[in-house]
Amino acid sequence: MSAIPAAPAPADLRWPRRARWLALATIAWNVIESGVSIGFGAAEESLALFGFGVDAAVEVGSAAVVLWALGPAAAGCATTRRQVERRATQVQSALFLVLAASMAAGALAQLAAGAHPASTVPGIVISAISLGFMGFLWRAKVAAAAALDSATLRMDAACARACLSLSAVLLAGSAVAAVAPGAAWADAVATLGLAALVGREGASGWAAARKADFAGGCGCAG
Repeated sequence: MSAIPAAPAPADLRWPRRARWLALATIAWNVIESGVSIGFGAAEESLALFGFGVDAAVEVGSAAVVLWALGPAAAGCATTRRQVERRATQVQSALFLVLAASMAAGALAQLAAGAHPASTVPGIVISAISLGFMGFLWRAKVAAAAALDSATLRMDAACARACLSLSAVLLAGSAVAAVAPGAAWADAVATLGLAALVGREGASGWAAARKADFAGGCGCAG
């Protein structure tokens, strides 16, 4: 006697599971990307790559908040849940602002000294891979946010798009330094570009967390 096929999962159950898997994939990727970028950034003396890695570490917090918001532990009081997300967003936004200021100061010092990284190949490889993977995550998160009509997931998708911008800036700076080894300014200019994007991300998140209708998420500018 043939087995009775299992009933397909309802859409309202399938999409939350997919959203949780996307958050887990984001955390796993950013942990790996952070470690590799910081390691190569320190070894090659690339401030842009090092800052890119630190930003990835902070981004883990956004995905962790989304994962928590989709879990059973957050199924209680909506007011309490929003307060926790608001505080988490404020802390993360403050970290982004501090990171942006540190990156900008380091880049200006690097420009003044005329220093440049020993190699920009790691930056090219890491940013190119990041563009591909984060592009996939961004499209998947946009679809999940639309299916669940979730403001939190829409903000998280905006974070993924911000990561794409960071990857593009790092790739451009690394490519310029690779084709023009004498361009000592390329890494520093890329770092300033990254600092501007990270600072915008932090300011946007802080402003979003202060709104009365704050709905959660990282609050990153789209």
